[in-house]
Amino acid sequence: MERTLIVLKPDALKRGIVGEIITRFEKVGLKIVGCKMVQPDYEHYYHHYENIGKMVSRRGKHAFDVTLDMMQEGPVMAIVMEGIEVVSLVRKMVGTTEPKEASPGTIRGDYAHLSFDYADQEGIGIPNLIHASGDPGEAIKEIAHWFKKDELFSYATVHEVYTQAKSRKS
Repeated sequence: MERTLIVLKPDALKRGIVGEIITRFEKVGLKIVGCKMVQPDYEHYYHHYENIGKMVSRRGKHAFDVTLDMMQEGPVMAIVMEGIEVVSLVRKMVGTTEPKEASPGTIRGDYAHLSFDYADQEGIGIPNLIHASGDPGEAIKEIAHWFKKDELFSYATVHEVYTQAKSRKS
């Protein structure tokens, strides 16, 4: 079973929509196998966004700096979700990184709206509510960075029969 990291950013916590966001993932049958509220330091975010995510080469140093500043504005919820092809499913549910371009029905499309241009003009990080691993390899590295092995759990849910096509004969 595949796992992915989701980080609900400070803007999601400050807006009080954490429960609504988590509910969306649970409703499609994803399982929370790890969850904690933390307030990481600069070094933790640096490792996450640059050593793993290569943000400077993808988006530039300015975008990297404002993102790290924004992420340190408050605590975040780090969550590990498990499910079939969970990385791609979560990315689809979250929507594109730029909220202005995110489709209605996605988390960013429903709860955020700013553009990169506006954020750059204002010199701020874009409040897009959530981070989700970009691919399965990145997910493995991110989960290991955010969680110790004993902070991740394995258990059965009643929904797995219906959301993972497991046998109903038991």
